Amino acid sequence: MKLLHKDIEKDNAGQVTLVPDEAEDMWHTYNLLQVGDSLRASTIRKVQTESSTGSVGSSRVRTTLTLCVETIDFDSQACQLRVKGTNIQENQYVKMGAYHTIELELNRKFTLAKKVWDSVVLDRIEQACDPAQKADVAAVVMQEGLANIVLVTPAMTLLRAKVEVTIPRKRKGSCAQHEKALERFYEAVMQGILRHINFDVVKCVLVGSPGFVKDQFISHLFKEAVRQDNKVLLENRPKFMLVHSSSGHKYSLKEILSDPAVTSRLSDTKAAGEVKALEDFYKMLQHEPDRAFYGLAHVEKASDALAIDILLISDQLFRHQEVATRSRYVRLVDSVRDNGGTVRIFSSLHVSGEQLNQLSGVAAILRFPIAGLSEAEEEDSDSD
Repeated sequence: MKLLHKDIEKDNAGQVTLVPDEAEDMWHTYNLLQVGDSLRASTIRKVQTESSTGSVGSSRVRTTLTLCVETIDFDSQACQLRVKGTNIQENQYVKMGAYHTIELELNRKFTLAKKVWDSVVLDRIEQACDPAQKADVAAVVMQEGLANIVLVTPAMTLLRAKVEVTIPRKRKGSCAQHEKALERFYEAVMQGILRHINFDVVKCVLVGSPGFVKDQFISHLFKEAVRQDNKVLLENRPKFMLVHSSSGHKYSLKEILSDPAVTSRLSDTKAAGEVKALEDFYKMLQHEPDRAFYGLAHVEKASDALAIDILLISDQLFRHQEVATRSRYVRLVDSVRDNGGTVRIFSSLHVSGEQLNQLSGVAAILRFPIAGLSEAEEEDSDSD
């Protein structure tokens, strides 16, 4: 997704112009749209024309319409998004107030205006427009003297850095020059990894090469990490996976990603963080029930007590049609973030999101136990 223009006032009203450039962006757009928003986009309209002789014909014309959004329909299989609403801006083909359905298209810009842009929607735009946010997987494809550092998103690969160092050949009786050049090369690749790979986002780093280059590099990488006491690398050591590739050029990435060992490891990187958070919640519910709550009323009470460490919330809740209910969820998210808690927004298209929706879509792991909260709630409802 590309952000072309953003104009949001101090009262949080305003508009943004975006261009969806991959199928996944339609899912992001679906989560941005709400009933009552205004959407301006290019569309096809069937227009009836009457000739001077009185004969009526129809033709399809491309025009730009501004609709007040009434219904939003997303097809998750085809990643298609249709928005129906009434025309709110004068147009030569469409009367004011006439109904129309816009099907948003890839690589065609649209402008979305809202009366209130809240923090959750703005976060969604940031996430959709930053390719590094979606890159669950990083890869280092290398051979002696050449390395490509690549981020792999669900739909594309982004070349982040290319490292090239001339490695002299080993000479009879002397390997010093060769060894020094290799050290320089490995050091440059290590710096590239630290600069371009965000380990908070990336769940797996694939290191591929022909022969033993990858093994020598990994042993150098972690020897240096220990020497420099580099906690980022040492803590993320389990994320590195060694695989064979025929060369160090970028095109070798395809054979790395089709390796069966790699595909099984990567099958759930996208939602790995969410799955772990949900597992932690269930474990906590089992062993320390006073530190695990679900359901909006209980979670809000825990938030008021500044007790929430991790908030688990489904993106489905932010598509609620009632503004008051939706803003209640947004307030909860803002409150947890302001008090130093972590917020994990689950995609309802993932298995973990479906599971969370069974717990009414919101749950929390607390910093400290709050005893008797559920009993107090039950007593309140009994007295009512």
